[in-house]
Amino acid sequence: MPVFEKSTELPVSAEVAFDWHCRPGAFERLTPPWESIELLSTDGVVEGGIARLRVRMGPLSKLWVAEHDRIVPGRSFRDVQLSGPFARWEHTHSLEPISDDRCVLTDRIEYRAPLGFLGELFGGRLIRRSIERTFEYRHRKTKLDLRSHTSAQDRSPMKIAVGGSTGLVGTELVSFLTTGGHDVLRLARGGKSSGAGTADAGTVAWDPAAWDPAAGTIDAEALEGCDAVIHLGGHNIAHGRWTDRMKRLIRDSRVDSTALLARTLAGLKNPPKVFVCASAIGYYGDRGSDLMTEDSPPGPSYLSRTCVEWEEATQPARDAGIRVVNLRIGVVLSPKGGALKKMLTPFKLGGGGVVGDGRQWMSWIALDDLPRIIQHCLQTETLNGSVNAVAPGKVDNRAFTKTLGRVLRRPTIFPLPAFVVRAVFGEMGDELLLGSTNVEPTRLEASGFEFAFPELEPALRHLLGK
Repeated sequence: MPVFEKSTELPVSAEVAFDWHCRPGAFERLTPPWESIELLSTDGVVEGGIARLRVRMGPLSKLWVAEHDRIVPGRSFRDVQLSGPFARWEHTHSLEPISDDRCVLTDRIEYRAPLGFLGELFGGRLIRRSIERTFEYRHRKTKLDLRSHTSAQDRSPMKIAVGGSTGLVGTELVSFLTTGGHDVLRLARGGKSSGAGTADAGTVAWDPAAWDPAAGTIDAEALEGCDAVIHLGGHNIAHGRWTDRMKRLIRDSRVDSTALLARTLAGLKNPPKVFVCASAIGYYGDRGSDLMTEDSPPGPSYLSRTCVEWEEATQPARDAGIRVVNLRIGVVLSPKGGALKKMLTPFKLGGGGVVGDGRQWMSWIALDDLPRIIQHCLQTETLNGSVNAVAPGKVDNRAFTKTLGRVLRRPTIFPLPAFVVRAVFGEMGDELLLGSTNVEPTRLEASGFEFAFPELEPALRHLLGK
C-alpha cells in the first residue's frame, strides 16, 4: 500500500499548532485553491467526529466522508475515509515538540487508489503527484499562518465584524481570523438580529448579524463591543459591461453600505477601535508609468470617482474617533476567482497573450497576503487613512503574460488587441484591462509589513501548485 509522508518545522509549540488545526476555518486554510473540495459539514476534531466533503472532478462530484479518531490532545489525530474517492485513506497528523516554541508537523497518509491494480497502474503517479502538491501547499500555508499569528500572540483575541464575508477575499479572511483564535461576526443580508455569533464546532458557519444596505437597515446591537470592523463588500466590477445600471450598482453597493456602517459605528455606545474598509487602486485611474503612492491624487475616471466617494463614506466613523484604514487593494490573484481565474482557461489552452500593447502596469496582490495585511492594519495603530495593498513586485502586462505562461508551461502568442477589448468590454475594458496603474505599497513597507509573496512568479507557483 502506498505511503506518503511530509514533515515541516513550525515556529510554535505543538499545543498551539494542534489548536490551530482544531479551530473553525482550518479546513478552508488547508485546501489548495486549485482543488474543488467543499466542506459540507463537520463535527470538529473530536473522537468519532464526522466530516463530509464534496469533491468535484470536472463535471462530476463525489461525497467524501471521513471520521476523526486516535486523538491525542496537543499531539496528533487521524482521519479515516468511510466513503469517498479512494479505496482506502488514512491520514495521521502528528506534532512533535522540539522546544517550548518549536515543533515538527508530520502528515502521514496510507492510501489505495480506486479500481485496485488498474487504478494504481494507470493513475498511481498522478495521484502521488497530486498528494505531493497538496501537502507542499498545506505545510507552506500552515507555517505562514502560524508565523503571522505568533507575531501577534501578545495581543488578546478580538471580536471582529466582517462585511462582505462571503466574497473571494472575505472567505479567506474569515478562515484566517478564526484559526487565529478571533471571534468573527459576519454581516449578511437575511442574518439573525441581535448578534448571534455561535460557530459550528468545526466549520466557519455563523448565524450572521442582519443588515440590508439597500434598505438602510442594520443590527446595530450586534456590533456593540466589537474590537474591530472590516468591510469588503461591493458588487463585482468585472461582472459584465458597464451599463448605466451596472455602474450605479457598482457605486451604490460600495458607497451606501460603507456609509451605513460608518454612521452605525459612530453611534454605538461601545464602538470599535478600528474600521478597515476596502477601497481599490482604481482610485488612481490610468496614470501610465507614473509611480503612485498613497499621497497621489485621484484620477478622473468612473472608478476613480467611485473610490473617492467610497473612502469619503467612512468619514462619520473617523469623526467619532475610530481609527479608519482605507485599504486600496490591487488586482487580487487567486485561481478561485477574480482576474486570474478568468485567465487560466485560455492560458492553459495555449491561447494566452498580451492585452493591448502590453505596456500597462499591473499592481497585484496574492490572495494569501491580503488577510495578513488586514491583520497588520488592525494591529498597527500608526496606520491611518489610505494604505496601498499591492505587492512591491508589480509588473507590466507583457511581463505578467510571459510569467503566467512560463508557470503553466504554455505559449503566449495570441495577443488581444486594444480595439477588440474596447469592442467587447467597452468602458470596463478600457479601465480594467488597458488602464495602467503603477502603485507602491509605501505605507505598508514603512510600517514593517513583510510580504510572503512580494514577487509574481513565486506567488503564481504557490497559488497554482506549480
